[in-house]
Amino acid sequence: MASKRKKKKQNVLQRFFSGIFPDRKSWSGEPYYDYNLLACVILLVSFGLVMLYSTSAYTAKVNYGSDMTFFAKQAGLSAACILGMLFISRVDYHWIANWGAWLYLISNILLILTRFVGRNVKGATRWIRIGPVQFQTAEIAKLAIILFLPSVIVKLGRNIKGWKAPAMLVFLGAITSVLTWKFTNNLSSAMIIAGMTLVLVIVAHPWGTKIALFGGIAAVPAVLIIRSVAVQIAQSSDSFRWQRIRAWLNPESESSGTGYQIMQGLYALGSGGLFGKGLGNSAQKLGAVPEAQNDMIFTIVCEELGVFGAALLTMLFVFLLYRLFFIAQNAPDLLGSLIVTGIFAQVALQVILNIAVVLNVIPATGITLPFISYGGTSIVFLMMEMGIALSVADKIRLKDEYTI
Repeated sequence: MASKRKKKKQNVLQRFFSGIFPDRKSWSGEPYYDYNLLACVILLVSFGLVMLYSTSAYTAKVNYGSDMTFFAKQAGLSAACILGMLFISRVDYHWIANWGAWLYLISNILLILTRFVGRNVKGATRWIRIGPVQFQTAEIAKLAIILFLPSVIVKLGRNIKGWKAPAMLVFLGAITSVLTWKFTNNLSSAMIIAGMTLVLVIVAHPWGTKIALFGGIAAVPAVLIIRSVAVQIAQSSDSFRWQRIRAWLNPESESSGTGYQIMQGLYALGSGGLFGKGLGNSAQKLGAVPEAQNDMIFTIVCEELGVFGAALLTMLFVFLLYRLFFIAQNAPDLLGSLIVTGIFAQVALQVILNIAVVLNVIPATGITLPFISYGGTSIVFLMMEMGIALSVADKIRLKDEYTI
């Protein structure tokens, strides 16, 4: 009897681990692993660490007594995250997606709890501390959307046609988006979650191309109308969001108030020239640009490395998105394709919004630049997402005549 129980226990463990680490020998076709994506992620992380040290050394020395404070934390965490990414890349993404519904529920609960037990950091209550670990709940919500909505779309199957299923998907995304906005006061992350939801619905729906085309055409007059309305409201409102809009519309007149950060960032952009002042030679990072190591780090990249450095970083992001696009196109099933599409949407939106804020194309939102800005929670969840994307790529099987 004891041997039977032991054998049964072994069978259960084998089934459990086979769901996490499937037998690669059973797959047909030539094995494929996206080393291009892996190399691009490592390059971005390395570039980010170099720029983080250059940007934060002065502030860290003044405030904490060591110029390595920010760099050491981010470097150690990044190294651990790279190892974690490689481990996740060998885990079956189907098994990971099975936890999407639970993660969606937990993330929404955490968003609500942030209002009541969250930790206030520099005027914003967006973090929860559990023991020695502190994390931003909005980052968990983004990952939940990436895993949960594709699982729902796959289960809907052909029922995705019409308007009821897309409306339900938009509603599920809207719940998380509204909770992020109302309970963590994080409008930028709420916008990204809403954008990810819309991208997934458009990609999955049979009429997605028509919807996207119509939305693109309608976006131009919508932006003009919103801008006109925002101007009128901003002139009669004292809330900090409308103050940011006033600073965006006329940063020179608000240069001593809410427009100070934007103006200092623009000075950094303008002084960089074609090849910049040289790595470590930024003047604006010496206290002129507040929190330069966070969402304004792109300004220091432009000042120290110039247009050349900014273009190089942008090309790295474009290549990263291209590899994610390739994986989404060649994924072995719809679930994998949609998961990578969600990751693509998140990274693309964050990069576009961050650079747009730095260039003063849109009002300040507090969006970090992926892999470059300082932030533990951001790098952890970004690397988890890259690991999941590599897991999807790991299941791609190429025919002999197929070339990349």
